[in-house]
This record gives sequence, C-alpha cells and structure tokens, in this order.
Amino acid sequence: MKGFNLPFLIIFSLMHLSLYLRFFTKYGQTLYVSGNHVALGMADYSKAIPMQYFNDEWWHADIEILDEDSKNINYHYLLREEGGNEVIEWGDDRMIDLKKNNHASITCFDTWNHAGSFENTFFTKPFQEVLLSPAPLVKIKVVKNYTHIFRVKAPLLKDNEVLCIGGSGKSVGSWNAEDVMLMHKMENWWAIQLDLSKESFPFAYKYGVYDLKNKKLVRYESRDNRLLHGDSSKGKLTILHDGFAQCTDANWKGAGVAIPVFSLRSAHGFGTGEFTDIHSLVDWAAACGLKLIQLLPVNDTTATHTQSDSYPYAAISAFALHPLYLNVEKLFSLSDKKIKKEYEVKRQELNKSDGVDYPAVMQNKWEYIRKVFQENDGQFLEEAEFKIFFKHNHHWLVPYAAFCFFRDEYNTSDYNQWPSHSKFDLKEINKISKKGSRAFDTISMHYFVQYHLHLQLKEATEYAHQNKVIVKGDLPIGIYRYSCDAWVSPELYNMEAQAGAPPDDFAVKGQNWGFPTYNWKQMQMDGFAWWRKRFEQMSVYFDAFRIDHILGFFRIWSIPLHAVEGIMGRFVPAIPIHISELTAQHISFNQERFCAPFITNQILEERFGVHANYVKDFFLDNHDQSWRFKNEFDTQRKIEHHFAGLEQNEHHQFLLHHLFDLISNVIFFADEHQADAYHFRIGMESTSSFSSLDNETKEKLKQLYVNYFYQRQDDFWRKEAMQKLPGLKRSTNMLVCGEDLGMVPGCVPEAMDQLGILSLEIQRMPKQTNRTFFHPADAPYLSVVTPSTHDMSTIRGWWEEDIQKTQEFFNRELGHMGKAPNYCEGYINEEVVKQHLHSPAMWAIFQLQDLLGMDDEL
Repeated sequence: MKGFNLPFLIIFSLMHLSLYLRFFTKYGQTLYVSGNHVALGMADYSKAIPMQYFNDEWWHADIEILDEDSKNINYHYLLREEGGNEVIEWGDDRMIDLKKNNHASITCFDTWNHAGSFENTFFTKPFQEVLLSPAPLVKIKVVKNYTHIFRVKAPLLKDNEVLCIGGSGKSVGSWNAEDVMLMHKMENWWAIQLDLSKESFPFAYKYGVYDLKNKKLVRYESRDNRLLHGDSSKGKLTILHDGFAQCTDANWKGAGVAIPVFSLRSAHGFGTGEFTDIHSLVDWAAACGLKLIQLLPVNDTTATHTQSDSYPYAAISAFALHPLYLNVEKLFSLSDKKIKKEYEVKRQELNKSDGVDYPAVMQNKWEYIRKVFQENDGQFLEEAEFKIFFKHNHHWLVPYAAFCFFRDEYNTSDYNQWPSHSKFDLKEINKISKKGSRAFDTISMHYFVQYHLHLQLKEATEYAHQNKVIVKGDLPIGIYRYSCDAWVSPELYNMEAQAGAPPDDFAVKGQNWGFPTYNWKQMQMDGFAWWRKRFEQMSVYFDAFRIDHILGFFRIWSIPLHAVEGIMGRFVPAIPIHISELTAQHISFNQERFCAPFITNQILEERFGVHANYVKDFFLDNHDQSWRFKNEFDTQRKIEHHFAGLEQNEHHQFLLHHLFDLISNVIFFADEHQADAYHFRIGMESTSSFSSLDNETKEKLKQLYVNYFYQRQDDFWRKEAMQKLPGLKRSTNMLVCGEDLGMVPGCVPEAMDQLGILSLEIQRMPKQTNRTFFHPADAPYLSVVTPSTHDMSTIRGWWEEDIQKTQEFFNRELGHMGKAPNYCEGYINEEVVKQHLHSPAMWAIFQLQDLLGMDDEL
C-alpha cells in the first residue's frame, strides 16, 4: 500500500536494581542516591533518588533500569539534613558493569565513603601516581556462574602483598588459612567473583592480607566477622562495596622540604633560581630520603617592573607562570654564539649578588627573551605541542597576554587608568590578538614565554616523579587588585573591600593584604568555575597543594577601602549585633558615641603631648564637648594621602601612627547593608572609647562581644565553608592541605576533618590558647607538621629573638635542664627536626634552612 510504513517494535529489557546503604541517621536526615544513568538523575543532585529507611542500620532504594544502552552505572550517595545542609560522600568509583551482566536483578550492599577517612588520602594523585607501588598481578580462579561480587579497598599493602578473603563457607576455604581466595586489583578496588549458591546465610567472612612471596596469610581483619545476609537465588547478582579492609594501619609517613623557586640559586641560573634548577633539588631530596618538594607560588607577579613585584602572593594572573623562572639559555639555538657569550657575562654578574636583584634579573631576562623570540620568528605557533597547549589554556592565556600588552603600553597594571580597553571585552581582545594586528607580536611573545615555562616546569615535575618525589604547590587566597583576573571578571570580586587578617601577637594592628575579597555568591552561580579552572591548571604540574589561609573559605577579614590598618576590618560574612539586643541589655546606645572615633581633650593630651593643640587645629573640629575629624581627614586613607606628600621623618610618622589610632578608637562598625545592625571592632576592650564607659555597660558589652566572636558565628561559618569546599575538593584529585592558622573558629577543624583536608601544625603557633608551644607528638594523622614556614623565622633565627621563650622551650619542650644556650647549636636544631620526624602526622615538611641548620658548619 502506497505511503504505508509498517511500524517495528523495539523491546528493551528491564533490570531491577536494589540498593542498600549502611548508615546510622539522626532525626531529620534523609539519604539519596545519584548516578550517571537516567534512572538515577543523570548525576544531577536535584534529581537524586530518595531512599527509604529500612531499619536502624540500613537505607534502601529500588530502581528499575531500562537497559537500552548497556552502559556502566556509576553512583554515589548524598545526605540531606533538615536545615538544608547537604553532604555528598567521597568518590565516584562504585560501578555496575551492565555490558557483562545478564542478571534480571542486582542487589548492592554499600558502605558510606566518608571523605575524612584517612584511607581516602591514599587514592589521591601523589600516592596513586608516584608514591605507592602498583598492585602485583595475581592469577585468580575464574568463576563462571558467580552469584556475588566482593569489592573492598586496601591502599597500603606492601609490594609483595595482595588482598584475600576467607570465611565460613567452602567457597572461601572454611576459615582455613591455607585455602583463602586471592583477590585482584580493579582500579581502586580489590575484587573477587564467587558462587555462593550452595552456601548457607548469613555468610560470615573477613578480608585479609596475603604474602605472595612466602605464600601465606599474614593477617585477617582485626574487626568482628562481616556478615552477609540474603540469598543467591537464580538470576540475581549481589555486589558488595565493603569500604576499607581493616587490616592495614595509618602508618605511611613522609618528609619534605619547602623552598621558593627563586632561592634555588645555582651556577647555571641567571641571578635567580629557575624551573630547571628543580632537578638538582630533586636529586638532593631523593638522596636524603625526602618524598616531597613544596614550592611557594610560581605565578606571574609583574605589575610594576620594580622590586615590589617580587612578592609571590600578588600574582597578576592566577594561571600564568612567572617569566622569572624561565631558563632562557635552553631556548638559544646553536647559531646564537654572540648572544650566548653576552648572556654568560651577564649571568656571572647577576650571580655575584647575595640576594635576587629582581629588577635587574627581570630586565636582562626579557632582553634575551625578545632576542630569542625574534629569531624564532613565530615558528613555535605551528608546533603541534604548542597547539595542544594553546587549546587547553586559551581561556586565560589570550586575556593574560593582552593584559601584559596594555600594562606595558600604558605603563600601569591599573586597568582603570588605561585610555582604552579599561573594561574587558572578549570580542575586542580577540581582534587585537589576531595575526596582523599591531599587538600580535607582543601578545604572541607572551604565548611563547608561557609555553616554554610550561614545558620547563612540566619537565621538572616529571623528573621528580621519576625519582619518587612529589611536588606541592601553593594556592594564594587572594588576587592582586590590578590583575588580569580582576580585569576580566570584576564581578567575581568585591573590589570595594580589602582582604587581611585580624590582630595577633605577630601583627598587633592586624594585616591588610590589599587584595579584593571574593564575591562568593556570584562565583557560586556557575559552580565556582574559576576555582575549578585554577585547580585544573595546578594539577598539570602539582600533586598536592596548600590552600593559603583556608579560613577565608569560612569567612574573610574584610577591610573597607578607606582604611589602611587591618584593625579596621571585620569578618565577612558575620551575623551582626542588632540594636534590639543592645536595648534588651539596657545599654544606652548612641550610634555617634559608639561608632564614631571617641576623641576627648584627655585622649589628645595623652597621645600627642605638646602636639595636641596642633592636631586639634589642623585635623579636628570641636563637636559637642568632644572632637571630630574634619571631612578631609576622616578616614585613615585620607590621612595616609596627606602624609605621603610630606617629608618622611620620625615626627610625621609619630603623628600618622597616633591619628590612625584615633580613627580606630571605636566600639562598633555599622553594617553597610542592614539598618540598626552593628559589628564589634576587634580588641574593643583595649580602646579608650570602651574604657571611658561605666562599668555596668562595659560588662554587658563584654558578654555580647564574646558571643559575637566565639559563639553565634560558628555554625553560620561552617555552612558557608560547606557550600564551597566539598565541591571544590571533589573537582581535583590532588592532595589538599589547608593553612588553618590565626584566629581559628571552632568549626574549622571539624569541617577540615570531615573533608579529609590536611591541617597545618606549627610548633611556635599552638592552636590551644593556654599553650606557648605545640608539640609535634600531639599532631593528628591527617596533618602537616613543621617548625617554621616561609614567613616565619628559621629555628636558628627564632632562637635568638626572645630569650624567655627560648628558655621555656629548652626546658619544657626539649626536656633539658639549666640555662638555654644563647645560640642555637646544631644538636638543638637536630632535636627539633627529630621531634617532627617522630610525629604521628602524615607529613613533616621543613624549610631548607632548618634541615641545614642541624650541621654547625653549615
């Protein structure tokens, strides 16, 4: 019949999937399952499948799988709480292979994979790709008609060891140690297929460690027998994901050395350490038995072409590498004899400097870079390897190169001052980046430099891996205010704020780093894509990284632009004190009295002495029996600007310092976004504004102050961090360490422990307020211990700074009697190093000076 098409019928098979998860929930908690199959929501957590409470030990879900594509199913679980908090278990390696399965139903018994389990650490990049040996091949008995698949993890086996299973049934040797069943490694899992159709249930079993060399069982799990309930009926497959085998210990420990790349000075360098010098450090580390090299940030910081660019935590790009570390000599061709000779003369001249003459090194290095680039004449653009590099890095490389072009064209990195292109426009940037444009040669030169920096750093880290040494990078918490990142995406940052740190023993006025703070709400809108790209970029070179100031993911110390000192900041976000709380405490609140600088004649006399009248006349106005700053001097930034135009002498510094103190003599800062809401100025009790209040008001304010800083914010800050850190950590397989120092909220250790992020423990910076020192023996396993960091004194340097502390350390921490030596002799330095090496912490990392300090001659 014309125009008639016979329909055809496609028949798909249905498979029943039954999931059981062992999990002890609390009231208000609900479990869900998510996976890469349409029946599991296609990995979209908003479409995750709810599970049902089965009993006190298990949650359950039944799912029908339409087996239309026979693809593998990967799935994992998530926990949702009444308050909206969501916890996603670690990993995504539970797999059901539908291609090799012909069962009508599959039942899985699973164990929740807690991100904070120490065993998960050993599935990160450094351990899987460098430090741990691959599992030995095992000849296993093939079971054709299997009914059960057992999978379990055991990352810390020795070279000649494999996992095995023994149990109550004949299929696993009936507890005969000589008849255990060997398992084989399948990606992260040790696995075995068994036919339990003739066994009785419940089925008792344990995992064990088997020595292939001596052909014997080493040990079983120390726990009670595992019990498998259920059956082995026809057409049914049971898969057990049993978590971690409890027959290995957390006994892996490693030591490392920390150093900035610019400090890797060698005769082959050009007045500074370079990426190629990492090879020599690797050789030294491997010979010493060290397993890790930690570097300071290696991103480009070239903002002004001056010495101030030498600060490695103020990068103009979170992605670009620093030209300082490029070994230019490796780029010379054989015909460059004249250039080579000039270069060698200049090298010897720069290498004579005791320190890194940053401007001279950079100026000369760029001179030779331009010569090499001109000789290359764009040939690198056609290299296949460059094209791959460009494709992977296009998203940051093109804007960065254009940014560098305009920075040098207009002699400033402050893009707000550029006559053109002050606002980033991708179409315009793509135009000027095209071949034939006036900017193309300069822009492509930055491509050339970044490409070769990439090759040299990649070669250095691969060399480290060949020597069983991992490389740890450093992730600065902030971005430079006039950076390419801020130019391209200013909406991702709070440009009206400055990041810093509150006052402590090392900085009594706090710290102002000058970096803009992050607009986390904006970043969350695309799933923190900028951060994920940073992690991806770092993972090209590094196996582990340190999150600088991880507290910033919980809250940041935010300082308004009109302030200079860190003491003028506050934590953001934070739950403010509402005026109703003050009135409820019968505090007579007046915003001008509590929020404006409190200045009286007595305070002026005490602070300025004979200069008090000058300060009143020039900087202040009389206001209702007290004083107020004139409009032109009513912020620290205005005062700083005034004194910047005057002669820099002691008198002006004296005035500047005390005027800053007057500005900060407040009790509260008014909330910028919420009426009748206030935030305590930190260190309120030390202000003369506070001391001038009556005793009753003081006591009531103290109670609110303690509540504000140490109680009400904790859960709020934990939720803030848990919106960011879990997803970011899941986006990378690098080992993550957090620098959790300073004024640490109580929620931070708990959150880091839950996520399996290693903490930083420093002997001279105890986290317990009632202690002077931290002892490495008290460190948790998932931590890094160190006697000093890059921004602290070395052991020997610190020894001579405070003789009272040195004496206490000598007697209490080292256990010596008598008077401490004035000079840190080698044996003392060695005792400190050994304390750290004997710590239970996973890693002990030392500054190079602290290792060399064990030798009196060095």
